[in-house]
Amino acid sequence: MAGVSTNRTNISLPPEVAAEILAKTQEASAVMSLARQIQLPGRGVSIPVITGDPQAAWVAETAAKPVSNPSLETKIMEPYKLAVIVPFSNEFRRDAAALYDELVRRLPLALAQKFDATVVGAVQAPGSNFDTFAAATAQVIGTDTYDGLVAADTDIATHGGIMNGIALSPQGKGVLLAAKDGTERPLFINSVAEGAVPMVLGAPVKVNKGMYNATGKVLGVAGDWTQAMYGTVEGVVIDYSSDATLVSGATTINLFQQNMFAVRAEIEIGFRADVNCFNRLTEE
Repeated sequence: MAGVSTNRTNISLPPEVAAEILAKTQEASAVMSLARQIQLPGRGVSIPVITGDPQAAWVAETAAKPVSNPSLETKIMEPYKLAVIVPFSNEFRRDAAALYDELVRRLPLALAQKFDATVVGAVQAPGSNFDTFAAATAQVIGTDTYDGLVAADTDIATHGGIMNGIALSPQGKGVLLAAKDGTERPLFINSVAEGAVPMVLGAPVKVNKGMYNATGKVLGVAGDWTQAMYGTVEGVVIDYSSDATLVSGATTINLFQQNMFAVRAEIEIGFRADVNCFNRLTEE
């Protein structure tokens, strides 16, 4: 952005809009829908991670009970800023309801897709304290879908997890819809009318465009989502300007000159996970 100044006198956005945008972002993000949420301080937070489970043992009456110390380590969850600016024509000012509806429609999807794309490894992580699944074990589901999913379930169990969710791209959804048994019946849908894959091998499925990584032909991620968490500092922060100059690639937009205004949405967010408890689902 260049030559930015802010004019706050023309538009008044109610505070509940920001809250609704955060809720819609969480709903739109496949990762946020499955992972645990924590409150994240602005300076970050240390998260204890259990790397070894305590072991129980049978004991005789009056015998000393065994002591088992699980191994622990800590990770730092650091907030990183994710932002988007959306320009609108001034005609939206004539109809506040249309503006609010458009904000709630556009901004959460943009934030959710970029967050998911970063977690799946399609976009570089914003920093070293932000985990991604770029190096997670890969299972091919593009050729033998069922066996690939069972292999993912097995690998996750081998690393101490339970596959309890799948974050899938639309391309991955297409692969699952095309999977058939020996009698040419679809494996993962009840009927063509439904056209959805709500659950696979007992694990709920969430779909978002951001979960596709074209470089590695990654269709999604399966894993134990109790071992993943994200945190936000203060939700989505909304600001706006009607006299800024926006630079988008080679295009420059002068809001005042072109009878436009722009809304900026940003969120400070962090993500941490035990990557061993997740598998990438790939096309080939």
